[in-house]
Amino acid sequence: MTEQRTLGDLALEVRSKNAGPFWVTMELFLRDEAGYALAAEIVDEDLVASLHEVRAQDVQIFRIPALNVVKISFPRPAPQGGLHDRDVHAGQHHVPLASVPAHPRG
Repeated sequence: MTEQRTLGDLALEVRSKNAGPFWVTMELFLRDEAGYALAAEIVDEDLVASLHEVRAQDVQIFRIPALNVVKISFPRPAPQGGLHDRDVHAGQHHVPLASVPAHPRG
């Protein structure tokens, strides 16, 4: 049995960070055009909404083919530094995205 590839396997780097006190930004830096094409197909507003329990209409996705980058922004689950904030720097929000299986939809 072979191990299934993930978006993290296709990427040079997957990261998340603050985009102000109310937003998180995640970036997928893909290794090549093929990986970018697959990630650009897989990553959509519904996927991000399901991974981070936000509304799909609040998710913003920026596809940058010239750089093989998919950038995603969405509202933080709790304001930065607030009582219910579990990741002040938003440095761990990328983990579920990196774990998404990398296979075409269909």
